[in-house]
Amino acid sequence: MKLEIRSPAFGYGAVIPQQYTGLGRDISPPLEWSGVPGEARSLALVVEDPDAPMGTWTHWLVYALSPQTRGLAEDQPRTQYLAGGARQGINDFRRLGYGGPLPPPGPPHRYFFRLYALDCELDLPPGLNRARLLEAMKGHIVAQAEWMGTFQRK
Repeated sequence: MKLEIRSPAFGYGAVIPQQYTGLGRDISPPLEWSGVPGEARSLALVVEDPDAPMGTWTHWLVYALSPQTRGLAEDQPRTQYLAGGARQGINDFRRLGYGGPLPPPGPPHRYFFRLYALDCELDLPPGLNRARLLEAMKGHIVAQAEWMGTFQRK
């Protein structure tokens, strides 16, 4: 079985509903996953926009997720810890938790929700930035999956 991630709120490559963006309620979308490999000791989620004018923009970091977790419900709190002890990092809006799409007016941006299965537990404090998280994950990724949505501000 292969690691897979999806959102029941929007299809792959489809427009992310406004409630999950900075123009709406700015709440995190529901996510579901399956196929976590048996050797996984933890999971990490990285959500980013590679089309941002200043370079890749981080929208959400969640790490130290239990490998038994099968998803995240809609509207996760913007706290250091989530249910089960998972931790949230700092996004490029300089706050904990999810920050929804809010691109400048122009062409659509792509938003990648990447789930990583790791062969170790990341015993790291909450509040990491993307660079520190990716460095800690280096050499420990046993599987990864992605879901992509788009959003455009006109």
